[in-house]
Amino acid sequence: MVFKKVSRIKIPEATIRRLSLYDRCLEEFNKGGKKIVSSSDIARKCGTNPAQIRKDFAYFGEFGVRGVGYYVENLQEDIKRALGINRSWNCALVGAGNLGFALLGTDSLAKRGFRISAIFERDPILVEMGSFQDIPMFSMADMHRVISEFGIKIGIIAVNPETALKVSHDLIDAGVKGILNFTPATLKVPPGVIMRNVDFAIDLEGIAFQLHNE
Repeated sequence: MVFKKVSRIKIPEATIRRLSLYDRCLEEFNKGGKKIVSSSDIARKCGTNPAQIRKDFAYFGEFGVRGVGYYVENLQEDIKRALGINRSWNCALVGAGNLGFALLGTDSLAKRGFRISAIFERDPILVEMGSFQDIPMFSMADMHRVISEFGIKIGIIAVNPETALKVSHDLIDAGVKGILNFTPATLKVPPGVIMRNVDFAIDLEGIAFQLHNE
């Protein structure tokens, strides 16, 4: 495959999300023993169309073999490289409340290359635990030292909205370059830092809108 560097190419957010979907669909093909697939096969599995798949792949280079199709394992490797998940990413979780513990209770992050390497918490009782599921737990005061020492680049915010802004500033000051915000707080980050917000209420409102207008 001819693989293009994409650092200076503006890739639509929707394309990036679809690449993640394609990777999951290819994993199902792989588990089912299928070695070669067409864009039509992927489209049926992922609920999109072949033209969209070919357009998405075109941003990154020439995937597949003309007249043959896509070798499943090779295409998965190419997509993972395009997404940057052909390597492991050390992450920090800030907030060991109900949501934080729920995130720690799933192995889906680790399977996708995201390793929660440290947990930061304000509650001294929780900090005294020392660790949770073998993940070391630290006080907020240790954030700068630990993030530097562990080489953490991504922070996950799962605190109450009132403290989310300060937490985001602390993470950025400590050297984090990407933040996933699970709070409804509106956070602004400086250039060079990537922010993604996960707001369940907004998604539910989108579902409600579609149901209301059927």
